[in-house]
Amino acid sequence: QVQLVESGGGLVQAGDSLRLSCAASGLTFSTYAMDWFRQAPGKERVFVARISSSGNYTGYANSVKGRFTISRDNAKNTVYLHMNTLKPEDTAVYYCGAQSSYYSDPTYWGQGTQVTVSS
Repeated sequence: QVQLVESGGGLVQAGDSLRLSCAASGLTFSTYAMDWFRQAPGKERVFVARISSSGNYTGYANSVKGRFTISRDNAKNTVYLHMNTLKPEDTAVYYCGAQSSYYSDPTYWGQGTQVTVSS
């Protein structure tokens, strides 16, 4: 079955950087677009970033544009989220998702990794 396993979360200070990873198995990774979403306490899960199956196309939420970068390594079946200049409002559980179309919502989800940014 499909498994998405996030890692790399933790407690950091405002202004720090962090890299999240999501390792995928059970699917042909190179044919799936990949997403990062996040969910803050008491709020809905919201879109953060997306990357096409080839890695040629990316998209970002306005709140993270210019600070976060999504990338992927199809040889390692892994997608990354590079987060720079972190702010307390970036505190959330971060989830990766996979979908067969770049323009659809994720079909598969990981279990999430906690990112906490202190001021």
